[in-house]
Amino acid sequence: MTSIQAEATFQSCALFARVTGPSRLILLKMATPQRFVSGELIFRQGDPCPGLFLVGTGLIRIFMLAPTGKQQILHQATPGGTFAEVAAIGQFACPAFAEAAIDSECLLLPNDQFQRALQEDHSLCLQLLGGLAGRVHRFVELLEDMTLRDAAGRVARFLLNAADTDSDRVLWPGLKKDLANQLNLTSETFSRTLRRLHDAGIVISTPGQDLQIASRERLKQISDGLFPLL
Repeated sequence: MTSIQAEATFQSCALFARVTGPSRLILLKMATPQRFVSGELIFRQGDPCPGLFLVGTGLIRIFMLAPTGKQQILHQATPGGTFAEVAAIGQFACPAFAEAAIDSECLLLPNDQFQRALQEDHSLCLQLLGGLAGRVHRFVELLEDMTLRDAAGRVARFLLNAADTDSDRVLWPGLKKDLANQLNLTSETFSRTLRRLHDAGIVISTPGQDLQIASRERLKQISDGLFPLL
């Protein structure tokens, strides 16, 4: 990854959106390019945290394993996303597994250098707070989806959040079975719900197996539980 690509990765990262000036330069200087092939395990739950990762290209699957061996996907980090951020900032062990879903390029802010920057640069700490608040808010939304929304509501909420704001087109970030797992749905329920949305004319299939939202208003009503999906 070139220095220009590294800068572009930081610019697209929501967590570091408010980090500018000298603080941004400090992070760029310590950032180490990392390449992972599809299926490569980056770290295991309980491992010492290697640092904070920013995704440049590819897709990283973050998941936990139940005692039964069942995998539960917590989230999938796409370009501009981050992972291991809470463990790196809080100096915890890795709380989950991280695996490259496809060939990926990331930037690693090594733990020792990152901690030193946090201790020496108070502006960096303050600038990071806004990004962390947004991260917590997204996880609260995920918990809300799992506890308060039915299958249709969860899928509708996901589509609204994933859609391009200008074109209303949804590009799938990874495999549909992984998205279903992330929403705590079976693959069959996820596919059936998408089919019902399609049959109702709320979404339209596009080339490349992506989707186009035809009615954002109706999708929002389903997300809020105000419009039953018959």
